Amino acid sequence: MPTIGNLTIERDTLILTEDWVLAHFSQLRPQVQTALANAGATDHSVDWSGLGRLDSAGAALIAELLGSDRLTALAESDTDLAPERRELLLAVARATSGLEVDPVSQAPTLRESLARVGRGMSEFYRGQKLLAGFIGLTLTALLAIVPRPRRWRLTSLVAHIQSTGLNALPIVALLTFLVGAVVAFLGATVLENFGATIYTVHLVSYAFLREFGVVLAAILLAGRTASAYTAQLGSMKANQEVDALRASGLDPMEMLVLPRVLAMMISLPFLTFVGMLSGILGGMLVCFFSLDISVTQFLTILERDIPLNHFLVGLGKAPVFAFVVAVIGCLEGLKVSGSAQSVGEHTTSSVVQSIFMVILLDAIAALFFMEMGW
Repeated sequence: MPTIGNLTIERDTLILTEDWVLAHFSQLRPQVQTALANAGATDHSVDWSGLGRLDSAGAALIAELLGSDRLTALAESDTDLAPERRELLLAVARATSGLEVDPVSQAPTLRESLARVGRGMSEFYRGQKLLAGFIGLTLTALLAIVPRPRRWRLTSLVAHIQSTGLNALPIVALLTFLVGAVVAFLGATVLENFGATIYTVHLVSYAFLREFGVVLAAILLAGRTASAYTAQLGSMKANQEVDALRASGLDPMEMLVLPRVLAMMISLPFLTFVGMLSGILGGMLVCFFSLDISVTQFLTILERDIPLNHFLVGLGKAPVFAFVVAVIGCLEGLKVSGSAQSVGEHTTSSVVQSIFMVILLDAIAALFFMEMGW
């Protein structure tokens, strides 16, 4: 067999000679690839008695040539290897063993697919069970401090109200205004075919008083505030600040969770009210400029034909949505394991779960109110 630089194949033996170091990596790599292309060459015995200097780069090439399992077996069985060289080869073999993948990927079987679905359902069940338990723990802590005003965290509550409510006011108002204008424009386009463009006022009013005002505000808080809660508590959990509170005899539920939950429950009704007004204002402007419905006429129809219970239904859902969104954000933050990757994963999970629960609860509430005739 021909000699290939530092790598020689003679009969059933691979002979490694000269220096296998980083400086010679560019010359050694083609030789290793050529040997790998020779079918069965890597199954030969290895003679590294003539091997010169060896570093981690050269050991990695040897591991690529022989495979991590075979390199481990050869290094452990060869008594002629120096101890430091044996440890280097074993360390590189262990490090590269997890990087080797099976080149043949098979499609999952029906059993594996069903097992994956089952694991997903089991994880979803455990997550909902944990959420229910955390809701109970939050309510217990809330009932414990309500009769004790000295334990109220008013400074923290006011600070979270500012960050949750006041700072979110412009984006909520802008978004609902634009959605109100879009709803009015689409409604007018459809109703014009029936000569009933005047009912665009009813469409906008019903939509924002019952649904859009509270749902859009809750979804914005789910993406803006629930993620912030998760990131804040997750960072505290990663830095062991939550454990420090417990070691100091302080309750993290009382110190961290309750102010955030109460702040969102106070802020979301106000944001919902602002969202209702902004959405109706956007629809009013579209009606004024596109349908020749004056502001006075719009407000007259709104006062005469839209019952108050629609406003109360929309506003009544706000504290429930706020409680669920805040609890999910805090729970995901306290579930962080301690790494930056875990903080990112749970932040994403809190946003997805919050938006899902808001839409689910809104659908259930819509069916309930429809059956009740409210």
